[in-house]
Amino acid sequence: MDKIRYLFLSLFFISISISAQNSSKKISDKLMGIFFEDLNYAADGGLYAELVQNRSFEYSPTDVDLKTNQNNNWHFFTAWSIVREPSSIGTLSLESSQPIHPNNPHYLMFTTSTVGNKGVGIRNSGFNGITIKKNEKYNFSIFMKAVFGENVPVIIQLVDKDNKVLVESKLVIDSADWKKYSVSFSPNLDADIENASLVLLFQKKSKVALDMVSLFPENTFKNRPNGLRNDLAQTIAALKPGFVRFPGGCLAHGDGVDNIYSWKRTIGPVEGRLEDRNIWNYHQSFGLGYFEYLQFCEDIGAIPLPVMAAGVSCQNSSRSKGTGQECVPMENMDQYIQDILDFVEYCNGGVSTTWGKKRAEAGHPKPFNLEYIGIGNEDKITPEFNIRFKMICEKIKETYPNIKLVGTSGPSSEGEDFDLGWETAKKAQVAVVDEHFYKKPIWFLENLNRYDSYSRTAPKVYLGEYASQGNKLFNALAEAAFMTGLERNGDVVEFASYAPLLAKIGFTQWNPDMIYFDNNNVYPTINYYVQQLFSVNRGTVYFGDIIGQDKNSKELASSCVQDSKTGDIILKFVNPTDKVTTMMVDLKIFKKIVSNATLTVLSGDKDAVNSPKENNLTLPVKSDFKVTKSFDYKLPAYSVSVIRIKTRNK
Repeated sequence: MDKIRYLFLSLFFISISISAQNSSKKISDKLMGIFFEDLNYAADGGLYAELVQNRSFEYSPTDVDLKTNQNNNWHFFTAWSIVREPSSIGTLSLESSQPIHPNNPHYLMFTTSTVGNKGVGIRNSGFNGITIKKNEKYNFSIFMKAVFGENVPVIIQLVDKDNKVLVESKLVIDSADWKKYSVSFSPNLDADIENASLVLLFQKKSKVALDMVSLFPENTFKNRPNGLRNDLAQTIAALKPGFVRFPGGCLAHGDGVDNIYSWKRTIGPVEGRLEDRNIWNYHQSFGLGYFEYLQFCEDIGAIPLPVMAAGVSCQNSSRSKGTGQECVPMENMDQYIQDILDFVEYCNGGVSTTWGKKRAEAGHPKPFNLEYIGIGNEDKITPEFNIRFKMICEKIKETYPNIKLVGTSGPSSEGEDFDLGWETAKKAQVAVVDEHFYKKPIWFLENLNRYDSYSRTAPKVYLGEYASQGNKLFNALAEAAFMTGLERNGDVVEFASYAPLLAKIGFTQWNPDMIYFDNNNVYPTINYYVQQLFSVNRGTVYFGDIIGQDKNSKELASSCVQDSKTGDIILKFVNPTDKVTTMMVDLKIFKKIVSNATLTVLSGDKDAVNSPKENNLTLPVKSDFKVTKSFDYKLPAYSVSVIRIKTRNK
């Protein structure tokens, strides 16, 4: 029986390999990328490396909707407490008279009435504890002014959970006006310390105003000031994404019109950024703002794909009025559109332009070379949406004809909003349409050919958010199989990104996610490694009919691409079944193949999960592999395999 089946496969393979040269197509070299949204506490306390929580005392009880989040400890002094000896007396209050900046209206006033031997002061516990790493240097800064008292000495300490001092330094408040003070720490530790705190002790009877209390590891990603947490950023960078979509998602169009994400409030000195709640029911400092997003894209070699609201809020808005989709008033639309045009100038304008100058002042005189802008996200396609979407698209095209626009087709893979979204996008003649869907693994396996029938003359597709609703190996294999279809249709599908990207353990609002983390470690899922296999093995040309398989094996998936930069041929095989299966490869159309190739295989139990509690992780295994012009490859059960073959010419 095996011989008969093998003969059938051989005949089938021979019959299709003849047309291989005619079935090649150019595909996007940026097909695989990432989507970052400040969801699951991904930014503050996550990717953004700031270790002090509520550093500017702008947290508010109104940040949290108690109907959906029972965290009733959310207030102006969240993460702060008083530190004192029995013989010391100190009081704190929230003030708003003469702040550092109008956008940062609140600050803490600390009054020291009686000073004991060690002083009296305040403690910040960070984002549920601060992790201090050995051999790491930390940079502390703060804005202060002496309202009462001259030359007030302050001791700055890092202490462990038992109040043991790990390191300390001293500074003196010598001004009655706001002034920034900075010190650096280099704790001498034998091991990392978890659940540490930052302590400020005032050594003199005084009244002191303080704001923007900050503690950063010096070792941020690329050593950027106001930078990103290095291990998290490195894990993302290891995906080698072709693009980064940001800042949302639902975050972009917000929880009501007053909560639409405004890029302008996220740039400039951090003490002047206007903080706000977000749609995911917590506070955002905007320390990780549009400049930092653009810089991160540049640092990892990815193009930026920012998303702007289409003049309407999320239709799932529920705060206060509960009115669903809200619209920017028509009389405000000109200014709203101008803000988007200003953003293009911020990214691409010369240093003599208004917004290009602001970019240069931030430390980046060269343009960011923005190519794409997303307009809208999973919106309800209402008449009000259509009017505003059209206005925005027309004005951007008129002012910046080289900018490519990305439309939206709602939150599902089909349905009324999906159809209307595509119709609206086509009328607006946008370059790309953003599709989103979260489905069970079987849906992905049953829809491997989803994009085969899409029009080659209509706007291209950006699969902006997708996941198979789980982090098991079988979920990742279903996604991998679907991704071979994205490569096969790379002439239609311009971009694709798994979602969501990050989730902080203990603060996760959406599952599944690609990368989980806590204050100490990063935990990539199996889905992450599948995404990485496809992203680091992207091609620029797809070749059909190179890999032969039984037509009845509908669960199996494969693709063949070539990277025009290196000349490498990349074969991908996905077997989401419990059967070992053979596929046949015919590389006769390729010249000067190097026989010494590499094979990377990710396989295991279909229910395997990479989690903090798992000791045996399911990881890709790389090995040497010999290839010839024609060869058979045996796919392990429940596996994805990548064979990378070098050629002697590009």
